Amino acid sequence: MPAGASRQDGTHPRPQLVREQWTDLCGTWQLAFDDARAGLDGRWAALTDLADRSVFDRDVRVPFPPESEASGVGDTCPHSVFWYRRTVRLADIAGAEAVARDGARVLLRFGAVDHSASVWLDGALLGTHGGGQTPFSFDVTAPLTAGGRDDEHVLVVRAHDDPRDVTQPRGKQDWLDEPHAIWYSRTSGIWQPVWCEVVPAVAVEHLAWTPDLPGAAVHLGVTLRETPTEPVTVAVRLELDGELLAEHSVRVHEQRSRTTVAVPALRNGQARQDLTWSPEQPRLVDATVRVLTAREGTADGRVLDEVSSYLGLRSAGVGGGAFLLNGLPYYVRSVLGQGYWPASHLAAPDPGALRREVELIKDLGFNAVRVHQKVEDPRFLFWADRLGLLVWGETANAFAFSPEAVRRLTAEWLDVVQRDVSHPCIVTWVPLNESWGVHDIATDPAQQAYATGLAALTRAVDPSRPVISNDGWEHTDSDVWTVHDYADTGEVLAQRYASADIAETVGRPGPAGRVIRLPGGTDRGQPLMLTEFGGVRYTPDLPEDQAAARTWGYSTARDAEDFAARLTDLLSAVQRSPGLAGFCYTQLTDTVQEANGLLDQHREPKLPVDLLRRIITGRPDA
Repeated sequence: MPAGASRQDGTHPRPQLVREQWTDLCGTWQLAFDDARAGLDGRWAALTDLADRSVFDRDVRVPFPPESEASGVGDTCPHSVFWYRRTVRLADIAGAEAVARDGARVLLRFGAVDHSASVWLDGALLGTHGGGQTPFSFDVTAPLTAGGRDDEHVLVVRAHDDPRDVTQPRGKQDWLDEPHAIWYSRTSGIWQPVWCEVVPAVAVEHLAWTPDLPGAAVHLGVTLRETPTEPVTVAVRLELDGELLAEHSVRVHEQRSRTTVAVPALRNGQARQDLTWSPEQPRLVDATVRVLTAREGTADGRVLDEVSSYLGLRSAGVGGGAFLLNGLPYYVRSVLGQGYWPASHLAAPDPGALRREVELIKDLGFNAVRVHQKVEDPRFLFWADRLGLLVWGETANAFAFSPEAVRRLTAEWLDVVQRDVSHPCIVTWVPLNESWGVHDIATDPAQQAYATGLAALTRAVDPSRPVISNDGWEHTDSDVWTVHDYADTGEVLAQRYASADIAETVGRPGPAGRVIRLPGGTDRGQPLMLTEFGGVRYTPDLPEDQAAARTWGYSTARDAEDFAARLTDLLSAVQRSPGLAGFCYTQLTDTVQEANGLLDQHREPKLPVDLLRRIITGRPDA
């Protein structure tokens, strides 16, 4: 087993459930566009001769979307169906010897395929999946073991991503042919890692860690791959920097079970300060989870499966008009990040880029990031956990309201929450933004019910974090009141948020002409945050006439001195407000035509990092 999941190198596709051996299936695949939707009737899934390129007529580098330069394709035309093909051999899969020896299973895993996927192996359908941001897997043991270890098997993936369908959760992916306004080029098909993992016949499939600081415990949800035919024992060991914090075992009969692990060190309030996770001290607890044969009256047995995981001992909540981290008021200094790269779109150019992104955000003086209209790669969340950065967990929204749009987003959102529920960095859930997909929420009871229901459903599956029903305005039942305000001077912001009376502020129309809290919205003393503001355009590398024609921002800086002055004016006004519990500045990087980043699209700062840090933190000595 690895030394500890918290100390991994950041390349594992599923960093909170690690087995030592896994096989990366990324790299060069064959690709075919299917604009005529001929592939199903033409039985393209049965085309297993890779030498025949009459249909699969180009190569693509997975996991980069075909629209991106990094994929080697770079075709941004509005294609809707993509077919992928490659070979797989049992002999190339790490740990495959356990299949014949121990009855282990080979699982084929996909990090994310936008938007829906069908998968075949040797022409036989393995299954389908819907939702462009969430993982899925298939058991491929039987077809891979049907022949010899060196036999080549043909894997085919059909991805369907309708560029015009506005009921599909798409975030900021444009439905027009070319990027316009705040939308940018699409990310279709496979855009997160594809990999194989050999797991025991009785294996852990998912872990859900929920710290309980007042209860001096950690609650753990365990999902096995299948219901065990005989009862098993799940044994848990928690360690911090090599020091044993807790051991616990429980007898399990079902596929899904929940248990509580007592952590005695948390019973002492002083000791708790040395154990808890925060951006300033991101302590991670390493966890080993074993599944053993259950022997009546004993605590030991034969090990069936063993995985490494990690968690953070922290709480997130609200109270007294403040955001609370570990029970104490915590001022949130956040930045809006699009998670978009010019050469690879929503896919990171490499795993190291995800670490660099977290490091850059922290170097600039922020303690949080709002990843906007995107569910970020789990490896980004790992670095946020390890290096200490709060994350607002937001998803891509649809633009239309319909029963199908509701069904799609709700199903995908539940999968998102399940995937990321154990990350200590995530402290807030955001299922909707700026009334996208609920444009008539102010007057339509159905749309109000949808936003309220999404928030309630999120709390039902994860009551440990605050939930925002509709970030920006028109809240129904949010745990944080949030507002988006792109005033171009600090004077205007200072006037709008000068009052310490939060109820008075959220009760009046917001700056976009929309009310912050809808009539009937639940008021229980929530904190208020300015979760989008700024957006100052500064394009030092472009002549003014080209910048005006090709880029935009909410206001424009003439030069570096003016850019620094505008940032200082806006941020100092927000920091002085007695009624704001935090902020989120727009934005981290330039993104396509949006030139309002603190960094350019290649992550180069537009001002010296130390100057930006002093402005963002409001501390001359930062």
